[in-house]
Amino acid sequence: MGETYKCRDDVFLHAEKISKIYPGTKALDEVSFDLLRGKVNVLIGENGAGKSTLMKMIAGIEQPNEGKMYIGDKEVFFKNTTEARKNGIGIIHQELSLFPNLNVYQNIYMNKEKTKGKVVLDNKVHMDGASKVLERLEHPLDLNAKVGELRVGQQQMIEIARNLVEDDLKVLIMDEPTSSLSQQEVKVLFKIMRELTAAGISIVYISHRLEEIMEIGDHVTILRDGKYVADADVKDIDVPWIVHQMTGGAKSYPKRDREVDWSKVENVLEVKDLCLPKAGGGYLVDHLNFELKKGEVLGIYGLMGAGRSEVFECLMGLHPEHTGQIIMEGTELHIKSISQQIDSGFALIPEDRQMQGLVQTLDIEKNCALSALKRYKKGPFLDSKKEAEKVDQEIKDIQIKVADKKLPILSLSGGNQQKVVIGKGILTEPKILLMDEPSRGIDIGAKTEVFDIINKYAEEGLSIIVISSELQEIVSIADRVIVLSNGIKTGEFFGNEIQQDTLVLASYKGHHIEEKES
Repeated sequence: MGETYKCRDDVFLHAEKISKIYPGTKALDEVSFDLLRGKVNVLIGENGAGKSTLMKMIAGIEQPNEGKMYIGDKEVFFKNTTEARKNGIGIIHQELSLFPNLNVYQNIYMNKEKTKGKVVLDNKVHMDGASKVLERLEHPLDLNAKVGELRVGQQQMIEIARNLVEDDLKVLIMDEPTSSLSQQEVKVLFKIMRELTAAGISIVYISHRLEEIMEIGDHVTILRDGKYVADADVKDIDVPWIVHQMTGGAKSYPKRDREVDWSKVENVLEVKDLCLPKAGGGYLVDHLNFELKKGEVLGIYGLMGAGRSEVFECLMGLHPEHTGQIIMEGTELHIKSISQQIDSGFALIPEDRQMQGLVQTLDIEKNCALSALKRYKKGPFLDSKKEAEKVDQEIKDIQIKVADKKLPILSLSGGNQQKVVIGKGILTEPKILLMDEPSRGIDIGAKTEVFDIINKYAEEGLSIIVISSELQEIVSIADRVIVLSNGIKTGEFFGNEIQQDTLVLASYKGHHIEEKES
């Protein structure tokens, strides 16, 4: 991309070698990016590639640690979103940022209020403006309706409308704007996008839906692991090219080497027609069927919002409203609580170890023993000696690097904290271990150790289900992978069929595929 921003009239904004470092991870690594004027600029990459982080820099939500941004020949630096707004930059977030207790027109004009005199809000102007913009979106709504009572698709339209009431809009960043819209709503949105680009407005469009990208995009930029990989005009590329650039082709971790005839191994778990209803209609998990063998590592791959974590939440008893059958070792479970599921032999390593996996005020030993305390009872009391012995054994088994188990949990590195969360699950002596993004936010050395732990316990006969967004990781550790898209199983791959490109393609299918008759 180079230093061409000074002389190119077709570029509205140029980002030059932008880097962003968070504790433990480099989200962006010297990424340069040209935002083309009056075009739909598509940004593509796997989960965690740095797409949203780059957009937050441009929108003033975050500031880069290194690098510069230019509008025309002028260098700009946005301390906050207000400064970005003054330069005509608006953003529609993936996570809706609405006020559920306020009504429709109040949300649309939030932070852009018009007044009569200096103090009094001019609600007539607000209502007229809101009505016009919703008419343009072909989405008339009751302007006095509370936003929290509307369905998600309607809320998404309000989020879009908020940005369209701006007269001075020059750039509109759209982060997964169609994730909760119907096909008809998507068609209207695309029509509006074309009107905006015809008026010279630049759009940045982040989406996981490849068919949408090919339909609406003008220019594509691909990020991988926080780095710029490639860019091209949409007319010059196809879907396999995008997938190849996203995944880096054949590069992968060493594959797990286990010659097992799984057809002769008994099922530990069978899941039949698992459904989790979504507020406002539809399903987060949609008639899902799969089984898990003894000692097998089953991978679940899918993009954000595919329903992966929700499957684990159903299995752990967090969603009593789910339907379908969950059969463990031949017996159907009627799941009512988390503690019941722990007793049944399930353990969960949650995605967010800080919020859901650890109690930060407790020491290392107490965190490790937390889920298995009822196993260390002596009458009404806790058998501290037995608890200490079990924790010591687990620290040794999974090689948690700890000087003193009485130290605060936060004194450990991220990788060792993650091992404590894994140890906590293992101490409940589970038959099925559910691991949600087990290597998120830890360095490559700690990741390798986590993979070793997975292999060790699988060899000992523990059945493990791993959710991972990292393709190389899931290709390397899984015996079999199922792919989810919009809550639906869109692919199932065994052994050497587990390839990065095939997983990515399956994860972009949003429709039912015919399952082969077994």
